Amino acid sequence: MIKSKYQYINREISWLQFNDRVLQESADKNVPLIERLRFLGIFSNNLDEFFKVRYATVKRIFDAGKSGKSVLGGEKAKDLLEEITEIVIKQQSESLEILSAIEMELETKNIFIINETEITAKQAEFINAYFIQKVSPMLMTIILNDLMEFPMLKDTAAYLAIKMVLGQDKDGIFAPRKNRLRYALIEIPKDIDRFVVLPKEGDKDFIIILDDLIRFCLGKIFTMFEYDSISAHMIKITRDAELDIDNDLSKSFIEKISSSVEHRKIGDPVRFVYDQSIENDTLTFLKEKMAIQDADSVIPGGRYHNRRDYMSFPSLGRNDLMYEKIKPLPVKGFTLEGSLFERIANKDYLQYTPYQTFAYIIKFLREAALDPKVRNIKITVYRLADNSQVAASLINAVKNGKQVTVQIELQARFDEQANIEYAEQLQSEGVKLIFGVPGLKVHSKICVIEREENNTIKRYGFISTGNFNEDTARIYTDYTLFTAHDAILKELAKVFDFFETTYKINKYKHLIVAPHYTQSVFKALIDKEIANAKAGKEAHIKIKMNSFTSYKMVDKLYEASNAGVKIQLIIRGICCLVPGIPGMSENIEAISVVDKFLEHPRVFIFCNNGEPKVYISSADWMTRNLDYRVEVGCPIYDEDIKQELLDTFEISWSDNVKARVFSALQDNAYKRDDNPRIRSQFATYDYYVKKLEETS
Repeated sequence: MIKSKYQYINREISWLQFNDRVLQESADKNVPLIERLRFLGIFSNNLDEFFKVRYATVKRIFDAGKSGKSVLGGEKAKDLLEEITEIVIKQQSESLEILSAIEMELETKNIFIINETEITAKQAEFINAYFIQKVSPMLMTIILNDLMEFPMLKDTAAYLAIKMVLGQDKDGIFAPRKNRLRYALIEIPKDIDRFVVLPKEGDKDFIIILDDLIRFCLGKIFTMFEYDSISAHMIKITRDAELDIDNDLSKSFIEKISSSVEHRKIGDPVRFVYDQSIENDTLTFLKEKMAIQDADSVIPGGRYHNRRDYMSFPSLGRNDLMYEKIKPLPVKGFTLEGSLFERIANKDYLQYTPYQTFAYIIKFLREAALDPKVRNIKITVYRLADNSQVAASLINAVKNGKQVTVQIELQARFDEQANIEYAEQLQSEGVKLIFGVPGLKVHSKICVIEREENNTIKRYGFISTGNFNEDTARIYTDYTLFTAHDAILKELAKVFDFFETTYKINKYKHLIVAPHYTQSVFKALIDKEIANAKAGKEAHIKIKMNSFTSYKMVDKLYEASNAGVKIQLIIRGICCLVPGIPGMSENIEAISVVDKFLEHPRVFIFCNNGEPKVYISSADWMTRNLDYRVEVGCPIYDEDIKQELLDTFEISWSDNVKARVFSALQDNAYKRDDNPRIRSQFATYDYYVKKLEETS
């Protein structure tokens, strides 16, 4: 293989390029205005998580005095930290320009986001009452000057840094200026909506951000100080989110995770963001008190931080400024009336959310909970909805005498606390819980139900590419296969056996299971395509994933490309592979689709000399998924479903509206061609509408 300086793209840099695609959506004038604001919120939320996890990891490598070249794609940790900071500052600046442009456009639609200097007398009356009744009781205000120790700032919470210049004392005497300065912090309450909708005036809507509402009411907070001037500027700290799990054998696993989540609150700072208009003396005071060095990631930002809150920007009843909501469709031939077991016994079915309704999973579990013939339910849980119907169905099953086993992943990133609470609830109701495999996360999305029929046990189940979460199913695209295929379900049962007997490694004929077999099986499938290409037979590979970071699998696709195998990749997020490089990847094309919904499926298609082998999976090709997680990939044997997956892949691949092209330039250029415009997410919905019309 020809070596190239473009052999791999660093995963952190590729992730920032993904977030830049999200930022592109906020700048796209074809996206409805309020949705553009929400994309800005997603961009900001993504960036917070990036610093908590990825940046923090690189910083730990640097702080340990290591170069990190072997795990950072050949880049030194120090150089990478500097490159990340440079990119983030540029993106932050661009996001502020986009926000300003959106606010100007909102005004043309009679929506005005005002600050504390633009408040009318009538609005002031409303704001003062709102502050006294709702905001003031929730405020945490700390005077800093006389504290022996600076307070611990909460991770990603937003604070107003207050500077007061005091006037004359009671005797009319001015103290020296240094002694006249008073500093304080106000924590912006998280339990109050960030956007306060003011009374409508005619056909005009007015919104004030909570930060500015507080600025307007500073005099009510600091009444005891006689100040000549007062200013307020936003700051924010992001902390390392790595979990450090102790080895105390006297603690339960839940206790260990709970303790680690609690300790995360005081993790090392990895980013300090401040309003770039803050006075130098205030900034210097804060940095000295928090022991923040210039070498740390200090990011100048705008007037408002935590722009992730724009994800919840109020709709104001303006449907014209938001995406039209689609009605989730039924699956062809898979009615929610009557027994799903009876239908699945005769045929496999594929559910593709959010184009099709998530209700099949809930109906399936509800039916299992009530069916007298059902004996056992086994399911994996990674992320659940806030008020989960899945959890309610499992508890319902226990109350009806079923044996219910739940493998719940307590280390699901940023959902640890929610999963701890669900684990305690399920356990208290009599559900048998399994807390994973030592050293491995359980990321598989599987369920097996055992039902007694004619004095024998018949299995039913489902395998999914995404979480069993009815909230995210409205915006994440994911496939779920419902099946009664006995051989597949027997192997799923083996996976659950592995959770309980981890020293026993099972063999699988049908499923592709990580960490033991996924990499080797996929390499064997690629080798088959290589052999076919060399023999002059038809050979191609088509893959859709969230992220692609495994250098071993990248190299394998380079090998296939050099053998003449045509490869198409649809990767939403990180992609360390560089397509289109002569002598290395000239037969590989790769795109990313970022649009209304979050692309989440994992689909693998191998030509197999004209008889395609098709799989869905919970696993991306990332080192953590292949080597450090329990993942399950499932073959598709039903020819209709196989064709459906081939069709929907081709629709995504044909996108020439929202697809961006991966290249060595890393410029997120849109895919454009002379074909009719295809916006794949809209076209996919139309595809399923047409299938239903053909049925009727």
